[in-house]
Parts: sequence; C-alpha cells; structure tokens
Amino acid sequence: MKAMVDGIWHTDAQPTPEWRAAAERARFSGRISADGSSGFAAEPGRYHLYISYACPFAHRTLLARRLLGLEGAISLSVLDPDWSGPDGWVFNDGPLATPDHVNGCATLPEVYRLADPRFTGKVTVPVLWDRARGTIVNNESAEIMRMLATEFRAIGRPEVDLYPEALRAEIDRLNAFVGPRINGGVYRAGFAATQEAYDAAVLDLFAALDVLEEQLSGRQYLAGERLTEADLRLFPTLIRFDVAYYGALRCNLRRLVEYPCLWAYTRRLYHLPGIAETVRLDHVKRHYWDDHAMINRRIVPIGPTLDLGEAPTAAAA
Repeated sequence: MKAMVDGIWHTDAQPTPEWRAAAERARFSGRISADGSSGFAAEPGRYHLYISYACPFAHRTLLARRLLGLEGAISLSVLDPDWSGPDGWVFNDGPLATPDHVNGCATLPEVYRLADPRFTGKVTVPVLWDRARGTIVNNESAEIMRMLATEFRAIGRPEVDLYPEALRAEIDRLNAFVGPRINGGVYRAGFAATQEAYDAAVLDLFAALDVLEEQLSGRQYLAGERLTEADLRLFPTLIRFDVAYYGALRCNLRRLVEYPCLWAYTRRLYHLPGIAETVRLDHVKRHYWDDHAMINRRIVPIGPTLDLGEAPTAAAA
C-alpha cells in the first residue's frame, strides 16, 4: 500500500503488525479547545483544512465547516481526486484541485513530513493544520467534526448546534451504528480479499441500510426532527452510493434509489442551504474509477438482482 515509513514515502509499503502498531501511535490526535487549554485555541484564521471532494470522510468536515459558517475562519486546500499516481494525494492548480495555500507543498506526504519528519502510517484526508504551531492538529474526520461543532460555536454560527446536549446519547448511538456498518461497510465489501469476506460484508451493509430505511420512515432526520452531526456522517456515504459504491466497490444488491425513505432523506439533505456546493460527483467518479490495486477483481459481485418476470407478449416484445 502507499504509506510513509519513518518519514519516507513508499508506494508498496508492507503493513506488518509492527508497522500497524507504529502507524496507530503516530496518528495526529490533537484537540482544539474554545479556551485554549488544550494547547490549540479556537481562533479565526489560525487553522487550515486539507480535503478531497472525493473522500467521504473529508466531505463530512467540509459539511461541518460550511453549515457552521466557518469558511472565513478556516481556510481550505483541495487535493486532486486522482490518487493512482506515485505520490498519492497531490496538489495542483488545475480545474480539480488547488495549490497548498499554507505550506506550498506539492503532495500531502510532504505536509505530513513537515508535521513529523519520522511519520509512519497512511497519508489520509482530512487534515487540520495549525499555522501557529506549524503542525497537524488532527487527521481523524469524526474528531475534527466534533471540534468544529463544539469548540468554534462563538466564531461561526452559534445558533447551529450539530451536537445538542439533549440528543448526544442518540447521536453517539447512531454514529456507533453508521460508522462501522455503513461508512466502513462499503469499504469492507469493496476491499474484501476473499469471496467469503465480501459476501459477509455486503450482506451486513445492506442489512444496516434496511434498518435505517425503517427508522427514517417516521422522522425527517436520523435523530429526529433536526439536523445533527449524525446526518453529516451518513450523508457523504449515501450521496456516493449509486455513482461509486454500487459499481466500483460492488455494493450492488440494491441501489440507494430503491430505498424510498433513504433516497428522500438524501435528497432532502442535498437541498438544504450550503450542502449541494460541498458535493462534487465529478471528483467522486474520477477517484473511485482510479487504479485501486486493493480491489480483488476476481470476487463475483452480489448483484444487481434482476426480476425477469413473465415472458412478454409478442406485441410487448
């Protein structure tokens, strides 16, 4: 796989148990706090977000930034959706990316090396960079979202509360369900190494979608009648489902449009103010039909299912 080992970029790194342990220890897990007690104070103009429109995990942080009104407080650089080149995520001044507006790097591995010259692990988006300390604060999308939603309330739109106190237990329950079974489920199916692993993963994914279809039959949003963080964690997977995961990752038992409640919910979120502008399906398609060596093309996809019905009449034929 493409990864860094002791600060050196490799296109064919071998994920040994020792490598995985080192990669987990090397993850950036700093925390921004409103009062600055964590060492990273919530200040306008201090932080920079590196994202790809193709990546659903980066997308959720972009959604939070937009809905919380933090565009003027947190700047942005966009990486090219084509990931198959030797450098992985890259910057450019073409139509699908931007330059690195803060560090002037050509690739995302260079940004990671600036933060930790001996970094070992995968180089992923999103990345939240601190201009003041010259380092990566955090590269875990769920943690970045939560910090934006809770620690930047006084800077953005304080009337928008994505993690309200009264709904936190329900939001946490939903995140614990959606994260592994749907956000991660599409990848467990798509990157399965064996037919048996694929079959189990894809059936679990669609069982989870069935559960949410039932839940959304009686409510507007996942946690009830208001938009929350839980919706922003689910939406990026749903909006990519039919255009990417159905085909490229073989999640093709059913299309999302065949789920009436989930499809209505996806369209409802898409048309909320500010959300459509964060969706770039041209980036998504380019990325997922890129050269992903991790996909075992010998695995037979589960669908699509066909209902051939009865033989048509001569006139209908």
